[in-house]
Formats: sequence, structure tokens, C-alpha cells
Amino acid sequence: MMSTRSTGAGILVALLSAAAFATSGPFAKSLMDAGWTPGSVVFLRIGGAALLLLVPALRALDGRWHLLRSGWSQLLAYGVAAVAVPQLAFFYAVEHLSVGVALLLEYLGLVLVVAWQCLVARSLPRLPTVAGIVLAVIGLALVLDLPLFGQSGGVRVDGIGVMWGLIAAMGLASYFLLSGHAAEEPLPPLVLAGGGLVVGGVSFAVLGVTGILPMTFSTRAVELAGATLPWWVAVVELAAIAAATAYIAGIVATRVLGAKLASFVGLSEVMFAVLFAWVLLGELPRPVQLVGGLFILAGVVAVRTEQVRGPEDRSAPLSVEPGCVTREATADDLAVVPDDRVELARVDVVAADDH
Repeated sequence: MMSTRSTGAGILVALLSAAAFATSGPFAKSLMDAGWTPGSVVFLRIGGAALLLLVPALRALDGRWHLLRSGWSQLLAYGVAAVAVPQLAFFYAVEHLSVGVALLLEYLGLVLVVAWQCLVARSLPRLPTVAGIVLAVIGLALVLDLPLFGQSGGVRVDGIGVMWGLIAAMGLASYFLLSGHAAEEPLPPLVLAGGGLVVGGVSFAVLGVTGILPMTFSTRAVELAGATLPWWVAVVELAAIAAATAYIAGIVATRVLGAKLASFVGLSEVMFAVLFAWVLLGELPRPVQLVGGLFILAGVVAVRTEQVRGPEDRSAPLSVEPGCVTREATADDLAVVPDDRVELARVDVVAADDH
């Protein structure tokens, strides 16, 4: 079972990841207002982060090239499914949907995480997990300021946009599931993040060269928080903070917390996005968005309660993942589980799923 101390540290790292991801909105918007296209912004964000992490990733690998030979499929899947797909699908979604609706669909990825884990465990989610999902989705709708009853002039929905939004949700679910994947000798977080960003960057480069994803660049100054800044300041922030830091912290947090709890904590990204939009763009949050943040927090607490209660409840059936009710345990199931560890450079972090 995870200790309260390690879980608390994991939640802090997950919040750091969410906050770092959330900075992308204002800085990307400043570039697009200066004449950039979304494709060019994402390409430099992902490609720049890949370059920044190249040397640290090689140092973390420390000559253990066999890890790349055994983990190349995870690197490829992470780069395509967890990095490239959700961003590309989201951009196509917002061409047909309101931004709030597209985000709501993308963040349904947390439901897919729970569904996948319970499918693997051949079980149904427990009541606290279901309650957490309901609270989190309601909170997300409130934070995004979506009308819960009826339509408003600012909301657009169509079938193609919904399809792209659901693809983005699958990509987001892949991000958490692949980040938390632990093999017998897992890839260090720096290597997984760096390698995945290289794959994602190459994917976007191919899309740009072939014209599938339009890319336009500009050297005009950007406006942030009432100040005029060089364009490269926004690009560096997007690469170093919104990509490199966000992905590394996300991988570490998911390996400590597990994919389900990490995905719920990751919903705080929308709250951070509202906060940064307020500070950097002067977009004042509405009271309903603050209420939505409380709903999201309540959803995280519900899932965290299940994470704590599930493993400790000796009378409950054996469960592969806390929150999923499974079959009764047999004598053959009571095997000793090795205490695998996740290595971040030279620091070992105990993997939550081993307990």
C-alpha cells in the first residue's frame, strides 16, 4: 500500500505537471495572436522540449542501451498516442466545437482510464470511483463555463468535432496509462519523456512538411500580462515548462499514484488554466468556475478515499486496481510481488502498483 507521505508527494508532483501544462494556453495564444498557427506552436513546443531533454535523457540512460531495445515500443506508443494524437485531435476538434466542449470531451479520458483498468481486472468500478467521476465531470463543465441546461450561442457541437474530441480523450487516457506502465526494468522518466517527445516532434514535422498540418511562423513580439516580449520567450516557456517539465512530472506522478488517481488530479489543469488566463491575459474567472473547482476537488478526494480504503480492506475481494471489484482470491493468487522501482536519474521512487 502507498504511504500517505509518498501519496502526498505524488499529488504535489501531479499538481506541478498540471500547472505546467496549463501555462501553454496563454503563451500559445500570445503566439497565435502574433500570426502563428496552432501547428507551428505545437511543433516548436514539442520539438524544443525534445532538444532540451536530449542530453539529460542520455545521462539518465547511463549507457543502458538495452532499455531502449526492450522499451522501443513503449517510446513509440508514448510519442504517438500520448504526445501527438491528443494535441492534433484537439486542434481538429476545436474547428468544429466550442473550446469548452472540446476540452470536456478530451478530459473524458479519465473515464476511459477507469474503464480500461476495470476491463483488465474484469470488474466494475466501486461506488466512490463512480461518484468521483460524476463530481469531476460536473466540476469540469462548470470550470469550462458550459451551460448545464440548454444551449447558448457560444456552444457549438457536431458529429465530426465529437469524434475528434473522443480521439483526444483516448490520447489523454493513453498518456496516463503509458506513463504509469512499469516493466521489469522500466524506462527512466527522463528517457520516456525525452524519447516520446522526439517521436512526437518528428510526427508533427512530417505532418507539417506534407501540408496536413499548416504551419506559419512569425517574429513579431507577443503581449503577455500587459508587457511586450520577444517571440522566443513564449517559445522557450512552451518548450521548457509547458512540455519538458510537464511531461517528466506527469510520468513520475503517475508511477507513484497510479494512472487512475493521477488522471483525476490532472483535472486541476483546467483550474490552473483559468488562473493563468486571469493573471497573464486579464480574463477574470467567474464564480461558477470557482464552484467547479470545488467539484473537481471533491472528485479527487472521493477517488483518493477509495485508493486508501481498497487495499486496507481485508474483507473485500482481491482487486487488481483500487476502485475495481474483482473475483474472490484463491491460494494461487497469493504470490509475492517484487518491489520494482522507478528510476529518475539516480533517485528511486517506489512504484505504487507494486504494493
